[in-house]
Amino acid sequence: MDRSSRNRLTEKLLPQFAGDTLFDAIARAVCRASCLPRKELYEAWEVARRVRRRFRGGRIVDMACGHGLLAQILLLLDDSSPVALAADRHIPKSAATLAVSLNDSWPRLRDRIQFVEADLRDLQLHHDDLIVSSHACGGLTDLILDRAVEIGARVAVLPCCHDLKDADLSGLQGWLDGPLAMDVVRVTRLRSQGYRVFTQQIPGDITPKNRLLLAEPP
Repeated sequence: MDRSSRNRLTEKLLPQFAGDTLFDAIARAVCRASCLPRKELYEAWEVARRVRRRFRGGRIVDMACGHGLLAQILLLLDDSSPVALAADRHIPKSAATLAVSLNDSWPRLRDRIQFVEADLRDLQLHHDDLIVSSHACGGLTDLILDRAVEIGARVAVLPCCHDLKDADLSGLQGWLDGPLAMDVVRVTRLRSQGYRVFTQQIPGDITPKNRLLLAEPP
């Protein structure tokens, strides 16, 4: 199966996820919702499992959340997070369909995720939040990192759509391609704020924009 496909997962693909793993169960719920591209399922799963290996607990804040699947997987992987906030300028109507399908499989998710349409600059955040984002386009990644630093929260982002126009690449573009140089500068900036930074990758067959940046305050 092509894990990078943007085709929607539907009930016709249920036999592909017949196993007894948590991932298979989540995939079946996504298939029954019939609203999510295959690529987004695999991205959210690979990001979530790496985040939870490093960071436990706290309210989850999924910024530029889309359908909010990342937030809900994070709740499933670690039940010590009480609630999740999934925020975006525009929440797809089908996000509710996906949430219902997941709630049917895991009733403990009910009333634990709140979807909010808002400017990410206006969200009220807290020091003990776990702020996450999968493929926040362009400058949204920097906004999310800045918001996390403002309140000293843990953060994990999978950057994409790097906007190199007028970007501060710290002169690294002579050695590194532009997007990589930008992500290196992001790491450097976080470290200068006292953050401990961890860099990982999700599988490249899901997306070439696969650099995962995790950081925690001192």
